[in-house]
Amino acid sequence: MDTPLNFDGRVPTIDSSDAAMLLLDHQSGLFQIVKDIPLLELRANVTALAKAAAAEKIPVITSASVPQGPNGRLIPEVHQFAAHAQYIARRGEVNVWDNPDFVAAVKATKRKTLIIAGTLTSVCLTFPCISAVHEGYRVFAVIDASGSVSQIATDVTIARLAQAGVVPIDTMAALAELQKSWSRPNAMEWAQVYSGAMLHYQLLIQSYQKAQQVARRAN
Repeated sequence: MDTPLNFDGRVPTIDSSDAAMLLLDHQSGLFQIVKDIPLLELRANVTALAKAAAAEKIPVITSASVPQGPNGRLIPEVHQFAAHAQYIARRGEVNVWDNPDFVAAVKATKRKTLIIAGTLTSVCLTFPCISAVHEGYRVFAVIDASGSVSQIATDVTIARLAQAGVVPIDTMAALAELQKSWSRPNAMEWAQVYSGAMLHYQLLIQSYQKAQQVARRAN
């Protein structure tokens, strides 16, 4: 299998100044049929992406599949933590890229790198990822901020995405690639982003803070 390449022949990487984030169909009803990842972990990962987008001022576009039906409403965390996110209603399209208003909103960002997560992985994530690649975007699919009906469904979907030129990525890798460095004024904000998605990282932060307190008392 060929490695997906960037426009200049390099393996794609995420540049926050050229990135837009698409958070799709993270809906209360659809979450009930996710079986490849614990729901609390999935929800935490989606929330972490929203927080990271806010920290880096990355455009966020959301949409929901028939929210007035059994698929349910979007989980509130996305718009709570990424207050600048733009919601695009659609008219029943399964592939959000078939909605002209959504595509227009993406193009209006003038960003060519898309970070996409969506439930279900094999449908709501995959279809727009492939459509966006066909239109010349660099696309990163955040697998563990999506979710599908089984691990098998996720595995075959990752293979399909990679064949189409989409880069599969996990939440922590996406966060780290956006953050780039701890030597930045909002480093503690980023620490909170990680802590929200990883309980063990919260423990790491607590250990560090305790060590700092001990060192200050020793001085």
